[in-house]
Amino acid sequence: MTDYETQLSWSGSTAHGIRSYSRAHTAAAPPATAAVELSADPAFRGDPGLLNPEQLVVMAASSCQLLSFLGAAARAGIDVLAYEDRGTSRLDTAAEPVRLGTIQLDVTVQVAAGTDEPTVLDLAERAHRECFVASSLATPVRVRTTVVTA
Repeated sequence: MTDYETQLSWSGSTAHGIRSYSRAHTAAAPPATAAVELSADPAFRGDPGLLNPEQLVVMAASSCQLLSFLGAAARAGIDVLAYEDRGTSRLDTAAEPVRLGTIQLDVTVQVAAGTDEPTVLDLAERAHRECFVASSLATPVRVRTTVVTA
């Protein structure tokens, strides 16, 4: 079993009320050395130049799908040349409690000439079923895969 640890820090003052404190904070996940500068969504007085937690959830689902797909393709002997994804979600303010709505991943996979497209689509579906992040979320994750041959 693998353990995942993160460290988060913020400093400032909330003494002047809800409208005045900085939403900027830093997160890290040792042993990785890179830290991530975060803020709230701009709708919640955050800095639009920094990533926010909602973006990170969509990004995590996207990254996990990529890694699961590449592993499945490599095991199947499929030559994947490129992979691009546009992940989207929207805050569902009508939900109780408020949450991210469906995460949509629109993936384009470029494969070597002669690759069987239905096989690639099957691998994309298998990768989705095996993605740890998507399996861990209460929010549905949907994947739409387009295959392009080089």
